Amino acid sequence: MNKIILIDVDGTLVDYSNNLPNSAVEAIREARKNGHKVYICTGRSRAEVYDNIWDIGLDGMIGGNGSYVEDNGEVVMHSLITKEQCIHIVDWLHERGLEFYLESNNGLFASEHFEEYGDSIMQEYSKRKGKDNYEKMTVRAAFPEMIFDGELYRDDLNKVSFILKTYQDHLDSIEEFPDLVANTWGGKGEEALFGDLGVKDINKANAIECLLKHLGANKEDTIAFGDAKIDIPMLEYCAIGVAMGSGGAEIKAMADYVTDDVEKDGLYKAFKHFNLI
Repeated sequence: MNKIILIDVDGTLVDYSNNLPNSAVEAIREARKNGHKVYICTGRSRAEVYDNIWDIGLDGMIGGNGSYVEDNGEVVMHSLITKEQCIHIVDWLHERGLEFYLESNNGLFASEHFEEYGDSIMQEYSKRKGKDNYEKMTVRAAFPEMIFDGELYRDDLNKVSFILKTYQDHLDSIEEFPDLVANTWGGKGEEALFGDLGVKDINKANAIECLLKHLGANKEDTIAFGDAKIDIPMLEYCAIGVAMGSGGAEIKAMADYVTDDVEKDGLYKAFKHFNLI
């Protein structure tokens, strides 16, 4: 039976230095030759999915942690932050002196001083992920196509990420934006580096359900791969949920199967284990 394969990107398909293992490319290409469909299912917006990922050969993507669904170039669903919500977010972040970037399928749009404050944050993020030469990580290395002088009042946003000065910034964002969903990333609880704001009542599981309806496919034929807490709804929804060995304790505890780290050919090994290749 052919499967619908959903793969998170950061920490699953690529490592946290954006390195894409050759074994992962081989696994996906061979699986598609065997008749399986492969979609990335990521927090990234389409503008952050660079050519090296599309060049693998994919059937489509779920982006913005579930706000966007694309199948073979066709936009199946796209839920956006409204322009009024965007203006509210940008003005509030400016008032608090918080640097941020706006995540759109048309690009990543940085606040005025995001690069100035962001380099050290991205180094800390890379260090926490156990990467060598983390001190060389920069905003421009992490986000090579980021736009630094773009319009910030926009109507095409999937979500917004902002640098936390303290965890209270995240807690205050929950109160300030009851019409949006507030999360953090880059660490657990008060160790978080970023807050983010996105469309309410959206997650990767909702988007997979939307995709399956579009395809006329069954949930029983799905298999999902992830490494982080935000991937848990995806793994819970799909028939089989696979966690990466380098993933967090929570997702590994609930997964049906734990494979190796991304840089240790974890994706390829899991594809072999489940007879996808």
